[in-house]
Amino acid sequence: MSYAGPTRCPNCGSTNLLRDPEQAEIVCTRCGLVIETDLMDYGPEWRAFDDDQRTDRVRVGAPITYTIHDKGLTTTIDWRDKAIEGKNITPDKRAQIRRMRKWHRRIRIYDAQERNLANALSEITRIADKLSIPKNVIETAAVIYRRAIALGLVRGRSIQSMAAATLYIACRTCGHVRTLDEIADAAGMNKKEIGRSFRFLVNELGIFVPPLTPKDYVARLLSRLRMRSEAEEIAYKTLEYASQLRLTSGRGPMGIAAAAVYVASVLTGERKTQREIAEFARVTEVTIRNRYKSLVKNIMFEVHL
Repeated sequence: MSYAGPTRCPNCGSTNLLRDPEQAEIVCTRCGLVIETDLMDYGPEWRAFDDDQRTDRVRVGAPITYTIHDKGLTTTIDWRDKAIEGKNITPDKRAQIRRMRKWHRRIRIYDAQERNLANALSEITRIADKLSIPKNVIETAAVIYRRAIALGLVRGRSIQSMAAATLYIACRTCGHVRTLDEIADAAGMNKKEIGRSFRFLVNELGIFVPPLTPKDYVARLLSRLRMRSEAEEIAYKTLEYASQLRLTSGRGPMGIAAAAVYVASVLTGERKTQREIAEFARVTEVTIRNRYKSLVKNIMFEVHL
């Protein structure tokens, strides 16, 4: 526990004390008495500007993480057969350490449920690395999978599909937009199988997954197409009008978003083709064309062809 210092001036009794970290002093602001000098700084001697830097600089070991089956709390026996001073050890001691290392690996995963969890968390991390998904989403997916395995929901089901489904749920709940197609491609699995696992987990765990809207996809499409900020403003405005006119009801959000981006490309003169947008949006050109015609017909703006 750090030392808080005095709370009252011994000379005038004032409680208005100033702690000066640069001079390492505590001074009374009423009478000017220097109450203490040479204060100890209990803070770190390094600076950190984000969570990753703060984690890298701590000296108390790795933080607890749900992405490792034992939460990162176990130790490992080093693979090098050397003493702490770097010297070689005797053959008898080397054989003993190898036996210890083997049993240490075995007892880390002591039953089928633990093995299932280890494999699933490894799969979640693998898929997330392919898609550059942030750490907070991976941690959320790991927590969801742990809940599922504690309730016995993963028994008799594919580890890969359940892992991919939990990652997709985490992306949706954390607001990190990823399509089911992207998750399926990264996992190397059928989209329908992951979709079944997704619906099963949502129903059984009672998780609220916010619905995707066209606005969720616009920023990603514009970024991939390298379009200017004016296009983003027009696309969002188009979607706002489309929502008010109920043109988005019953239609796929990606198709509406792609059509809004196409409208923005035409109005800003950037002229992205429907094929280009369709490739990034993973919808057909016919879908974009139909949604585009609907927007132009119902929203009163001019499109110069």
